Amino acid sequence: MTANVAVETTPEIPLWNDPSHPVSARVDALIGAMTLQEKIAQLYGVWVGASADGGEVAPHQHDMEEAVDLDDLLPSGLGQLTRPFGTAPVDPALGALSLLRTQTRITSANRFGIPAVAHEECLAGFAAWGATAYPVPLSWGATFDPDVIRRMAAAIGRDMRSVGVHQGLAPVLDVVRDARWGRVEETIGEDPYLVGTIGTAYVQGLESAGIVATLKHFVGYSASRAGRNLAPSSVGPRERADVLLPPFEMAVHEGGARSVMHAYTDIDGVPSAADESLLTGLLRDTWGFDGTVVADYFGIAFLKTLHGVAGDFADAAGAALKAGVDIELPTVKTFGAPLVEAVAEGRVPESLIDRALRRVLTQKAELGLLDRDWSPVPPVFDGADLDDPDALRGKVDLDGPENRDLAREIAEKAVVLLSNDGTLPLDRPRRIALVGPNATEPSAVLGCYSFPQHVGVKYPDIPVGIELPDLRESLTAEFPDAEITVVRGTGVDDGDLSGIAEAVDTARDADIVVVALGDRAGLFGRGTSGEGCDAESLSLPGAQQQLLDALLDSGTPVVTVLLAGRPYALGRAVPEAAAIVQSFFPGVAGTRAIAGVLSGRTAPSGRLPVSVPRTPGSQPTTYLGARLAQASEVSNLDPTPAFGFGHGLTYTTFAWSDLTVDAEEAPTDGEFTASLTVRNAGERAGTEVVQLYLHDPVASVVQPVQRLVGYARLNLEPGEQRRVRVTVPADVASFTGRDGRRIVEPGELELRLAASSTDTRLTATVTLTGPVREVDHTRRFHAEFSVE
Repeated sequence: MTANVAVETTPEIPLWNDPSHPVSARVDALIGAMTLQEKIAQLYGVWVGASADGGEVAPHQHDMEEAVDLDDLLPSGLGQLTRPFGTAPVDPALGALSLLRTQTRITSANRFGIPAVAHEECLAGFAAWGATAYPVPLSWGATFDPDVIRRMAAAIGRDMRSVGVHQGLAPVLDVVRDARWGRVEETIGEDPYLVGTIGTAYVQGLESAGIVATLKHFVGYSASRAGRNLAPSSVGPRERADVLLPPFEMAVHEGGARSVMHAYTDIDGVPSAADESLLTGLLRDTWGFDGTVVADYFGIAFLKTLHGVAGDFADAAGAALKAGVDIELPTVKTFGAPLVEAVAEGRVPESLIDRALRRVLTQKAELGLLDRDWSPVPPVFDGADLDDPDALRGKVDLDGPENRDLAREIAEKAVVLLSNDGTLPLDRPRRIALVGPNATEPSAVLGCYSFPQHVGVKYPDIPVGIELPDLRESLTAEFPDAEITVVRGTGVDDGDLSGIAEAVDTARDADIVVVALGDRAGLFGRGTSGEGCDAESLSLPGAQQQLLDALLDSGTPVVTVLLAGRPYALGRAVPEAAAIVQSFFPGVAGTRAIAGVLSGRTAPSGRLPVSVPRTPGSQPTTYLGARLAQASEVSNLDPTPAFGFGHGLTYTTFAWSDLTVDAEEAPTDGEFTASLTVRNAGERAGTEVVQLYLHDPVASVVQPVQRLVGYARLNLEPGEQRRVRVTVPADVASFTGRDGRRIVEPGELELRLAASSTDTRLTATVTLTGPVREVDHTRRFHAEFSVE
């Protein structure tokens, strides 16, 4: 089905291959020259795996899909290649050669010479064998430092781009609503402002390297009932608008993200993949997003198989296209033969195909993939001999010194000191008892989307590909004069009690106990944290709490170290442990960062991106609770956390003083300016994180008691003080009113300058005056900090 259109061309270059013409004209000309099958072929991917010897990629056999015949598909073209590096362990140079040869095959097979977009996971680094495994997103949130995350994302993007990848499936902008959910480790935290600012910085970094950032999961995935993966979400329109959507708004409006991935879940009976009001009405028509919407893996087929809103795969394809989904991932299913037949039968209008195709081809044109001089040779092969694959092996380094330095910086900034009775930093201990299931486990620093845990576990005979010192190695290097005795005690989740007695005996003979507890990352039940690894409660997995309690009874001071993907209730350790150190899967440099905090070589500066519960059953709750969500006399359950959002100790103390406000009143379209002095009152250099929370005492709809609207990291030497100035626009006080419009209301507000959500240091009462004012996605998102 080829449209007859007149296009202006030169004898040598078709218009669509000529970058001197506007992208829109090039795309229109190309669409007009394509058959229906060629159009649809651009709207799906094929899941492939790079060849270990540099040959062409092979289709990945997945138990959810039938086998794919590339020889049959490629003459029509191909939209995307799914995870050529992230499917099996392959030397990066040979993976890049394999991708190059596959792109050559793709362009040679289709009559327009259009290559595929290659996409990869990059949630905690480029998910490829031998690539740096950075801290997981929950650690990004713990840094409260958008700049370092922006730099990390740029480094990840450069590595991906260097080997021929175009798109990254990150960041995850889901806001934690229930910490039992297995994918908490993939999120940035429980506060939408923190998630939005850190996530937007990641988008900016990835896009700066020329990689298409993909926002996921749009929207509501993290609000599933009981914290179960891919469960129904009970979310009202106000919670969706004021908690779940703002990070996406920010990443689109300020980050420049070029792709969005729909969520698996439904909200009030409408699956995201079939929600036209969400994917077209809100995302495109209101927010002005002009990139591509990609399916979460198998998500379009789920409209039939899981949601029951489509009678067959053709109906599922039509519903997704109508809603605004442009590309089926990970491989062809509903957008293949079922869609072709549906268009031929008139069940799906070809105009929907053309709409999605225009977006896909526009993005390919912007990536240079339609240019006549496009080459499949990636930058890493500049000047290389591509006819000798063996000579290329080992020549591409995706885990270089700059990457590892950056991973170390993030890991150090993300370690959170929850409690300390003065035991830390350790003063040259002579005998250390190192106990626990994560004491000698190198992978304890990795999240479920790191390559070793996501893919490498399926290939136990292949080396992990990166250096992963365990905690024993790092403590030995940090305390070379100490005698370190290691006892496992129990496993992560095996419930084994047989080793606890030996652990206690070892503890009694030591000067200090370091107990390393937490999670094992995995997928779909293979771990205690990760996708499909949801928790019944927030008790430590297995017999870890029994081990911890027994060590607390030993009489030797106990330093509790968590290497985990979610917060856990720690029971007696909260009042009784000498210190508690929390890390969230901190990546390749994680154990060294922890060791540095224990010794005092590194001053702890991380802050909690999620609250730590006091009891295992106190979920679901976050600090963003309204008054009815707080402890009260009418319920016997107390949801007060052991350690609140934003909490984190240092090895020094800070004095906050001299709060002033330039004007105590401002109109609903105005702003306030407040200033305070922060002084390092201790004897060590340290980092304070000044957090600004907004409290709205009286509003037309119920509001959380407080919510974060700004923050700033402040590094101070002993005795040093700085004047901190913060400008607070009235826009940050906006919320969704009763009629569904986002408004700023007049009335009294409290500006709470705090060290955490549970530690307010200074408060200013201000008043907004004038009429109720409506705002939208172009509002000012930030309270702006400056330091004098």
